[in-house]
Amino acid sequence: MTGTTMNTGLPDVADIRGLKVRFATDGDPVDAVKGIDIQAHAGEVLAIVGESGSGKTVTANALLGLLPETATMSGAVIVRGRGGETDVVHASAAKLRAMRGRDAAMVFQEPSTALNPVYTVGWQIAEGLRAHHDGRLSKKEARARAIEILRKVGIPDPDKRVDEFPHQFSGGQKQRIVIAMALVLNAGLIIADEPTTALDVTVQAEILELLRACRDEFGATIVLITHNMGVVADLADRVVVMLRGDIVEQAPVRDLFANPQQEYTRELLAAVPHVGQGKSALDAPSVVERPQRDETPHAADEAPEGSLIVARACEIGYPGRFGRGGVVAVKGVDFHVGPGEVVGLVGESGSGKTTIGRAVVGLTTVVGGSLRVLGLEMNGVKQRQLTPLRPEIGFVFQDPATSFNPLLSIAECIAEPLVVHGKASSVAAARARVNELLDAVRLPTNFGDRFPHELSGGQRQRASLARALALDPKLLIADEPTSALDVSVQAKVLDLFVQLQAELGFASLFISHDLAVIDAVSDRIIVLQHGRIQEQGTTAQVLNDPSNSYTKELLAALPVPDPVEQAERRALWQAVRRGA
Repeated sequence: MTGTTMNTGLPDVADIRGLKVRFATDGDPVDAVKGIDIQAHAGEVLAIVGESGSGKTVTANALLGLLPETATMSGAVIVRGRGGETDVVHASAAKLRAMRGRDAAMVFQEPSTALNPVYTVGWQIAEGLRAHHDGRLSKKEARARAIEILRKVGIPDPDKRVDEFPHQFSGGQKQRIVIAMALVLNAGLIIADEPTTALDVTVQAEILELLRACRDEFGATIVLITHNMGVVADLADRVVVMLRGDIVEQAPVRDLFANPQQEYTRELLAAVPHVGQGKSALDAPSVVERPQRDETPHAADEAPEGSLIVARACEIGYPGRFGRGGVVAVKGVDFHVGPGEVVGLVGESGSGKTTIGRAVVGLTTVVGGSLRVLGLEMNGVKQRQLTPLRPEIGFVFQDPATSFNPLLSIAECIAEPLVVHGKASSVAAARARVNELLDAVRLPTNFGDRFPHELSGGQRQRASLARALALDPKLLIADEPTSALDVSVQAKVLDLFVQLQAELGFASLFISHDLAVIDAVSDRIIVLQHGRIQEQGTTAQVLNDPSNSYTKELLAALPVPDPVEQAERRALWQAVRRGA
């Protein structure tokens, strides 16, 4: 069904005509949406794509009347469902409350913030049922309906887990629960706002399968908001491309990917990283002597002289609390990072990859084996021993918005390591070096006078990279540095990382769950699962000829921006999972 435009003969489930949205600000008003027309046909998946600031999420929120008080809407937004037509622009608050959940429902980007932490998931699902049945539904009936919908969205043991709290579920399970809340009232329109952005590729593939079932089995129309063109290729029937509040192009998904008409659309598609187009294409596995990788490789035994990181049977853990035993998150790993090389550390949430990155800089404890960083043994290390090591290691965090002090200017943030480690007497004295760093990461030097909130996500990540490089480190730890970025911004940051690494020659441990991103930057790859190394080798070996079933599943789950190829990959992923 993917790639075809729905033509059911039924009225459009959502009809947007001439929608304009303006936000009042302390300065000039901002026109977020500038008179667009969009129709969501019955039984289709309509993807609205674009970068941050394009107006796609504002359009989605307009469908449910969820815009803030500072917003002014004009035009027509019609939602059709069991309750008839609702004109969202002119509807009363009571009319909107009746429409939400019954005719249209939202699946939010971050389920952890969408779910109330103090109520069980069953109570929260039943809350929507109670609100729309005016108390006519008994607690027993509501609980039974909650269990039934949890079962349908794939939550195991729903009769037991219905009484658990959100924190007791994984990220993917929480997203399933949010989808269950959207489905429990049989809403005809489901608006999914970046529903897979924060998820690992295998969990993302499962959520996309569930959304596909919402269309095929539940008969829902889905409006999908995303910047991930691989997700669009996997799920969408029709695509609307937005830029700065306007629609630049819309077409059936296969037509759009095969023959994009607008330059902006072509740029979006070109920016998507592909496995096979990065460093894996530079090194044919047939040329490289292939190590025996059926068993866990002991790469540390082969560590070249001068390696910056050498791990041998390394175990990393967290201490227990209140008399409980500790948790060993990384279990006997062997690997190394040589001078000037980039090693990609890949795996799902909970695999231990971030734990390893934090252990390298002394933020988590090595509880067994050996982890030598720049010649210093981290097992049993004292904090005072780490002091001379700090300037030699840079760290790029996943979310630059939270890693910067919002009260400091960008120049002050970048200068901070220089001042702390005595390389400059003050921020003013460090400004020349700060300007050099801003220039190196392709930011105007006057951006140093701005505050973090005044920069875009991509600009903040560039500034974060500048701060990590301030002391000319020998080793850089990059923890998911592009996962929160739009695809075109991600491509620019990855290109910048590759250029700077080539110019400055630092070694790096690059942590990600996205194998296409790893392919773009890494010389070698380590695949982690449940704290153990499943496979490691050159980028070409691991990506072109994986020997481990988990690596194969990661590769098969990664969506590609081509609807025809993605349909084949989806079938491969399903086959890999059945054989697992």
